[in-house]
Amino acid sequence: MAAMIPQPIDWFSKRRPSALVLAAVMSMVLSGSVLTPAVHAQSTPHWMSHGRYRTSIASRDSGAMMRLVRPLSETVEQSVVQVYSGGQVVSLGTVVSEDGYILTKRSELSGGDPVSVRLPSGEKVDARVAARKKSNDLALLKLHGGDEASWNIKPATFSTVEPPTGSFLISPGRDGFTIGIGVLGVPPRYVAHHGLLGVNFYDAQTGPAMVRRVHPESGADNAGLQDGDRILKINGLQLLGSESAVNTLKKMYPGDVVRLTIMRGENTLELDAQMSDKALLMESENDAKVNGPRNMRLSGFDSVIQHDTVLAPNQCGGPLLDSHGHVIGINIARAGRVVSYALPSALVTAEMVEMLEEARRPRE
Repeated sequence: MAAMIPQPIDWFSKRRPSALVLAAVMSMVLSGSVLTPAVHAQSTPHWMSHGRYRTSIASRDSGAMMRLVRPLSETVEQSVVQVYSGGQVVSLGTVVSEDGYILTKRSELSGGDPVSVRLPSGEKVDARVAARKKSNDLALLKLHGGDEASWNIKPATFSTVEPPTGSFLISPGRDGFTIGIGVLGVPPRYVAHHGLLGVNFYDAQTGPAMVRRVHPESGADNAGLQDGDRILKINGLQLLGSESAVNTLKKMYPGDVVRLTIMRGENTLELDAQMSDKALLMESENDAKVNGPRNMRLSGFDSVIQHDTVLAPNQCGGPLLDSHGHVIGINIARAGRVVSYALPSALVTAEMVEMLEEARRPRE
């Protein structure tokens, strides 16, 4: 029998290369095996040494790599949307039902601003928040604008596959584009929440909690809280001393807005202050420059998988794929310069079921 000759594969055509071939090529790139005719002439496959394949795939973030993995991103093209709050793109969203329910990142939605969604087709429609899961920073949106028949959306299918540490992962955006490629660095783990208002109190067992110091650039500072202010209530709850204030604030997540009833001199005031994430509040100016923009909530998740994809804060909320195109989770936070968190599929699915039940429950 004549030997079979490998045929050139057009990576950029509509024909989708197999996940196995994609995995092999990307593993070479991620391990540093840059494909160049001069250096790898003996080991480079025949079909990579001709025509367009002479161009080196120099890094996993190169245009060539993004085009290479695009067939995998295209498998969820109808499942990824952009979410707007107050007219600004604040996150991505993952479609979870054909009748217009979408999961996204809760803390990026400002409470009073209208929400809208850019669909895969490009159409922009109105939406409302139908359910929330504060513990894992998820919001369930319900589309209620436009013609449902024209939405052309498809629910993402979450996989129970748990990729091993070292696997590469793909973050798709809207329209089937790939917005990032990364490597799984840490298996699922709990991340405790670290929400801070940004104040220190005088030690007092009874009476209002008196503010000793307001930290610059904190939620308390931005809300106008001042040294010497006495906090009477938090979210309407009467306080009995500084310990009561501290214990109440400990229950709040980063990104939560708290209503403070304060006494300043002889005047009673109402202030709304946003809780800060400890990692953001405590970082230096140099740290901030190195880390770049991050989400306001970086902690307080029952389980996350950590990968090193560089995402913008408003690119969280979309699905995360493994090298076979399986949806293994939802990106939930850009936590550092090369640290991104995703909620694994098992957690997302459990939360999604409860949220859908809540949203669809008949209102009395």
